[in-house]
Amino acid sequence: MKVVKNTILLFGLVFFQLAFSQETIISKKQIAKKLQVAGLAFYNLEVDKSLDHAKKALSEAHEIKDDELMAKAYNIIALNFEEFYDVKKGIEYYKKALFHANLTKNDSIKCWVNNNLGSCYSYRNISFKKAIDYYKKGLLYSNKIKDSVEITYCQLNIASAYFAINDFKNGIQNLEKSKSYITRKGELESQIIFSTLFGSYFSHLNQNEKAELFFNQAISLGKNNNSSNLLDASLSDVYNDFASHLKKKKDYKNALYYLELHKDTQKKIYNDDRTKKVKLAGSEIEIEEFKRQIDKIEGEKDEHLKDLKESKLIVLLFIIIFLILMLLIYSLYRNNKFRDKSNEELTIANEELQIAKDKAEVASQLKTQFVSTISHELRTPLYGVVGITDIILEEHKELANSLHLNSLKFSARYLLSLVNDLLQINKIEENKINLESMIFNITDEIKTIIDSLEFIAVKNNNSLITEIDTDIPEFVIGDKLRLSQVFMNLVSNALKFTSNGEVRIIAELVKVEGSRSFIKFQVKDTGVGIADEDQDKIFEKFVQIERKEGDYQGTGLGLSIVQKLIELFGSTIHLESKINEGTNFYFTIGFVTDEIKRNDIINNIVVDLSNNYNYKILVVEDNKINQVVTKKILESNNFKCTIVEDGYASINLLENEKFDVVLMDINMPIINGFETTKLIRNKGITIPIIALTAFDKQEITEQALSCGMNDIIIKPFEQAKLFQIISNLVSIKKAD
Repeated sequence: MKVVKNTILLFGLVFFQLAFSQETIISKKQIAKKLQVAGLAFYNLEVDKSLDHAKKALSEAHEIKDDELMAKAYNIIALNFEEFYDVKKGIEYYKKALFHANLTKNDSIKCWVNNNLGSCYSYRNISFKKAIDYYKKGLLYSNKIKDSVEITYCQLNIASAYFAINDFKNGIQNLEKSKSYITRKGELESQIIFSTLFGSYFSHLNQNEKAELFFNQAISLGKNNNSSNLLDASLSDVYNDFASHLKKKKDYKNALYYLELHKDTQKKIYNDDRTKKVKLAGSEIEIEEFKRQIDKIEGEKDEHLKDLKESKLIVLLFIIIFLILMLLIYSLYRNNKFRDKSNEELTIANEELQIAKDKAEVASQLKTQFVSTISHELRTPLYGVVGITDIILEEHKELANSLHLNSLKFSARYLLSLVNDLLQINKIEENKINLESMIFNITDEIKTIIDSLEFIAVKNNNSLITEIDTDIPEFVIGDKLRLSQVFMNLVSNALKFTSNGEVRIIAELVKVEGSRSFIKFQVKDTGVGIADEDQDKIFEKFVQIERKEGDYQGTGLGLSIVQKLIELFGSTIHLESKINEGTNFYFTIGFVTDEIKRNDIINNIVVDLSNNYNYKILVVEDNKINQVVTKKILESNNFKCTIVEDGYASINLLENEKFDVVLMDINMPIINGFETTKLIRNKGITIPIIALTAFDKQEITEQALSCGMNDIIIKPFEQAKLFQIISNLVSIKKAD
């Protein structure tokens, strides 16, 4: 059985997909028209006309260097060569067509040329394996462009190649895939090929009746072709395959009849006249190809001569550069000793710098240690002062409005604020501050700040006014403690430098992006203002501008801390001020307002239920005043309190008496809180232990947890926070 050849696919490329953009020059359209004429002439067996137009189109395509048009022209020339002249020449020109097609983005051309190469290898019995490989490449491109016609012809060609090597299993699979399209709207040639292949398939299965039905159907379709063109080649192949079938079933008479029809059709198509015409026109094309090759070689020769001239120039330049390099080497040699001397001096300087660096690091550590020690030593007595003041106010209600007592309380809190400022600025400089995520109400926070600063407002006869945008979400997520610290500094400054005026705190929602709401805050006053020359200095540490006698001086750290905290929020603080007119500090912060995250935080908030229980607390504290304050705080909230002055006493007591929680001071004589906790844990005592200390939490957290402590609270502390921690730890202990 001969392999069926797809003639429509062979030259269909000249009828389809010849669209060009508005910017394409007119010569491309002219070339495309010549290729269309060449394709029609080949289909109608007018080989001299086909090759003449293809030759002209190829020459013009080379002139404008258009790979797409060159591929189409080479393809038509290859078709003529293969059919009527020289199969080897046909393959040679098909491969030229494929080379140029692969340089384009036109997958249709790649599909057509691969199919034509496959048909050449298959139909001419050269290599069915190569034929199938080319057909499959064509199928890949036709699937890529989703062209049903091309997909169908690829499947038919693959099926015919498999049938030719008696691989009917793979062949029938591809033939069945083409059935849907052919039965719906297949072209005449595809119907002829389809029927012929099914005839061959049923002949292989010895189902003679079905085979002859399909062969006769193919012959009937082929005879519908009234014109003399390449469709006769398909009909000729039907005759040949039918004759092979009849010979197989030993119907020699009819086999001979169809074989004669095959030969007559072949003579009609492949006559000597056409072969001569193709040979003559092909020779002219070959000559032009040789000329193009010669021109290419001449061009390359000119390029080589040009390169040679450039090479001579390069050699000359190289010699000049070499001489310059020699001079540079000599210069470098002369400077080498000077460089060695400089290096020696630099080495000494580096050693001195390293020593200075080491000293600076030691100084930095000493500074950190000094700040930490000072803050601890100041917090300890301040805890007593604040605590004793609160006790006096609680026990003597009649002194609630005492100016002296309120002044004492304010002074103590101011000293505590000073300590915190020193520690805060040190932490910021060492990048030890991380913002926390807490849920809070901005209106409530601002109100709390106003209430706490009312004392200063009244003193200077100022009005505190708030303007809160109602569009701001009820709850936001962010670090409310750092934000409060910013407002405390800004508002207290505004009140101190304003007399008989007003201070406004403004919060305005400016934009919403995704889950973040951006709020612009302003602190405006009608005070003394800040001179232009001082506005760049006020954010520096320890800087204070000139003030009136009697003004509250402060440390000069507040605005420096404010600036750095706002930078941690990812924002920038701005300043507008005029002398004797007032000052406006403003900044914008984006807070998370995502409802899911907000609900998660709310659900994880532990409610303080300590007042519902009567816990027994052991306090380990060596400072007498602090003992009094801590005991008073605990007992006023219905807790039972026992106090010991050192760690060993606490261990002895815990071995003989049961407590719910231990409040452990860190800095004690004889044995400190860390070592005491280790000894308690070594004895197998699992009671919750809370570090109650004046040290900064960040400095001792790792050591406290590693020795067995459960939590830390810093003196002075918020009572509610202490009770919440106690309640949480006792609940966890009971659950275990």
